[in-house]
Amino acid sequence: MRKVIFITDGDLAAKKVLECLAVELNCRVIGASYGNPTTINAEVLASFVLAAPDVPILVMFDDCGIRDYGPGENAMRYLASHPEIEVIGAVAVASQTHAKEWTHVDVSIDRFGHRTAYGVDKEGLPDLEIGRINGDTVSVLDQLNLPCVVGIGDIGKMARFDDVKRGAPVTRKALEYILERSGYLERSFENDDI
Repeated sequence: MRKVIFITDGDLAAKKVLECLAVELNCRVIGASYGNPTTINAEVLASFVLAAPDVPILVMFDDCGIRDYGPGENAMRYLASHPEIEVIGAVAVASQTHAKEWTHVDVSIDRFGHRTAYGVDKEGLPDLEIGRINGDTVSVLDQLNLPCVVGIGDIGKMARFDDVKRGAPVTRKALEYILERSGYLERSFENDDI
């Protein structure tokens, strides 16, 4: 059973950040899932996941603002229902979208690296609603019954707070949170904010 973490962003900044963090966190990134929007066929994507080493696998998805279910969300649905793939969590990335999509999150991490019960916006600043984030590739997450969904701002950006040159600390914390909750890391988040 391959363990997968969904990332709801597929642009170049996200790809660079995830490739950097994957090395440090002993994960793998499926580079072919990069794209804005997602263009890879879901069956082909699943074959890449199954061929990857047996470590947590980071898979990017992006709808590029397409209303309703775009290609990224359709691919997420396919992978989540695959009998040989277990989705251990998702990083739900906020965006300023006209599609008005949103999802519930278990926790968010703001651009300063603090956990919060509130959602965050694209810049990584706490939003007004508790446990909810707005984005363009996120609405399907509620239907997938995932064990852990972490909300963050725009990967690799957030006014440079998540810049890859700084080690992308916000995205790193989100991935570490999911990995810790699924038993891949021993670090405890009990003393963090929230």
